[in-house]
Amino acid sequence: MSTNKIGQVMSCAPGAIIVSIDGLKVFEANKETLQVGRYLKIAQGNSDFTIASIRNVKGINVLDKEDKLDWQFQIECQAVGTLIDGGAVFERASVLLPVPTEPVFAADQKTLDKIFAADSDYQFPLGKLTMNPDIDMKVNGDGFFSKHIAVVGSTGSGKSCTVARILHDIVGIAEQVNNNKGKQNNSHIVIFDIHDEYSAAFDLSDEQNFTLNRLDIDSLHLPYWLMNSEELESMFIESNEANSHNQVSQFKQAVILNKERHNPTINEMTYDTPVYFSIKEVYYYIENMNREMISRVDGENKPKLLDGTLVDERKAHYFKSICTFVPQSAAKADKATSGPFNGEFNRFASRLETKLSDKRLRFLLSPEKNDGSPFSTDDFEEIMKQFLGYLNKANVTIVDLSGIPFEVLSITVSLVSRLIFDFSFHYSKLRHKTGELNDVPVMIVCEEAHNYVPQKDATAYRASRKSLERIAKEGRKYGLSLMVVSQRPSEVSETIFAQCNNFVALRLTNNADQNYVKRLFPDNSNGITDILPNLAPGECVVVGDAVLLPAVVQMPLPNPEPHSKSVQFHQEWSEAWKDITFTEVITRWRKE
Repeated sequence: MSTNKIGQVMSCAPGAIIVSIDGLKVFEANKETLQVGRYLKIAQGNSDFTIASIRNVKGINVLDKEDKLDWQFQIECQAVGTLIDGGAVFERASVLLPVPTEPVFAADQKTLDKIFAADSDYQFPLGKLTMNPDIDMKVNGDGFFSKHIAVVGSTGSGKSCTVARILHDIVGIAEQVNNNKGKQNNSHIVIFDIHDEYSAAFDLSDEQNFTLNRLDIDSLHLPYWLMNSEELESMFIESNEANSHNQVSQFKQAVILNKERHNPTINEMTYDTPVYFSIKEVYYYIENMNREMISRVDGENKPKLLDGTLVDERKAHYFKSICTFVPQSAAKADKATSGPFNGEFNRFASRLETKLSDKRLRFLLSPEKNDGSPFSTDDFEEIMKQFLGYLNKANVTIVDLSGIPFEVLSITVSLVSRLIFDFSFHYSKLRHKTGELNDVPVMIVCEEAHNYVPQKDATAYRASRKSLERIAKEGRKYGLSLMVVSQRPSEVSETIFAQCNNFVALRLTNNADQNYVKRLFPDNSNGITDILPNLAPGECVVVGDAVLLPAVVQMPLPNPEPHSKSVQFHQEWSEAWKDITFTEVITRWRKE
C-alpha cells in the first residue's frame, strides 16, 4: 500500500474527480508532482487504484479558528485507467471511479514505470515524457501506424522535425547513422512533400548505404493514361461551361475508342481501364467533331470529307489527323449541314491544344522513359514500382510537389495515392485467397495536407480529396495508412481527420484550430488539450488508440533534420551586404 498520501476524494463524476489536499505543508512537499498533466493514484477501497490525470489546481485563502489565513487546495483530475492486482497491471480501458473519502497519492516512479513501461504491445519510442524526462513514451506500433495519424501544430512548433524523427525511428536512422545497414527492413513510406523539406532528413553519407527514392517533376513518371475518369475530366473539362455534359460524353467516347484502338487484345475496355491511349489522337477526335459536316445528298447522310470520303466509322478517320470537311451548302447537288457538335467544342478543343503544348505538364502529358520512348501499357509495372521504392529498393519515397504546377497539384496527388491504394487493394485480395494478410503495408505522409485535401469542396481539389478520403475510410483494411500533417487542421477535410485514431498535437495558437482538434480528441484527453497554446517547440500532446495514456511528450530532434527552419531575418540583416548571382536564379526560374 502506498504511504505518500496527499489528500482525499471530495466528489466524483465521469468527467471530473475533485481531490482535497491535506493542507499547505503537504501541498508544498508535493508541489512538483501536482502540476497539470501529471498523475495521481486514487485508492478504490481494495488493492486496485484509479489513475487520474491532473487538469486543474486551485488554491484559496480561508480564515481558521484563530482568524489566521490558511490555504486550502483542490485538484480537478480525470480518470484515465486502473492499476489492478495490487498495481501489477495497468488497464486503460477499465476505469472504475473512486468514492468520496478514498485516499489519494501522488504517482510515484514505480507507478509511472508500470504505466509507461515498454512491453510486447507498447514498444515504439515516441520521445520522453515532459513531466519525467527519464521515462520513454512508448506507443503500440501496430495501433499507431495502422489506424491513421494526425500531426498538427502551428508554424515553428516543430511539426516537420517531429515527423522526420518518427520516420527515422521506422527506417532505423539515428544521428546520421543507418542502423539497418545490411539488414534493410520491410517499411514502405511515401511522402507528399509540398516544400521539398524532407530530402535533407534522409541525406546520409555514402558509406551508410541508405537509399532514398526521390521523385520530382523531372524524374516522376506519371503518364496521363493512368488517370481515371474523374481525374481526366478534372484536368480537361470546365464543369461550369454550359455544354460540359456534351464535352464529357464525347471525351469519354473518344478515350474508350482510342484505348481499344491501341490495346486490341483487351476485351472489356472501360473509361477507367489503366492502359495506354493517345491524348493527341483524342484531341484530333474532339477537333474533328467540332468541325464535322454531314452530307445531305440523297443516299449519303454521313460525315463527308473534302476529298469525297464518306465517314462510315468516326474512329477509323478522326484519330489520324485533323480532317477537312466539305463546306456547308444548301444546293441539292452537294447539300451539307453542320454535325451535331459543330462549333460547340471551340473552347474545349482549344483547351486541349493549350494543355498539350504546355511544357510544364510534360511529366503528365508526354512522359518519356530514359531511352526517350513514350510509356506504354507494358510499362505499368515499372511505373508502380517507382512509387513503392522497388526500382531502387528504398524504404522512403519522397514525391516532391514543389515543382508541380498548381493547376495539376490535386491531380498528381490523386493519381499517385489512388494507384497505391489500388495496388494495395489487389495485392491484399491475392493474399486473402491464401488466407493471409497484406505483408507489404504502406504509409502515405500528407505534408501540409490543407493544400490539397481542404475542408471546402472546391472543384480544383476534388480529385485529391476523393482519393485520400477513400484511403482514410478503407485503406487500413488493405494495408494502407495515412499520416496527415497540417498547420491548419480546421481547414483539412473533416472526413480524413475523423478517421484518424492517433493524434500528435504540437503548439496550436489559433483558436479555431485548438477547438477543432479538441473535438477530435478522445474523451479521456479533454483536460490535457488546454495546454496546446503553451507547448514549447518539439513538445506535443500524444493521444489515441495506440497510446496507453494521453501524455505531453518532448520529441528529440532528428539528425539529419529536414529543411524546415525559418530564415533568421534579424541575424541575416545584421550581416554585411551580400551580392548574389541573379543569372543562376533566373536560369532556374526559366527552367521551372
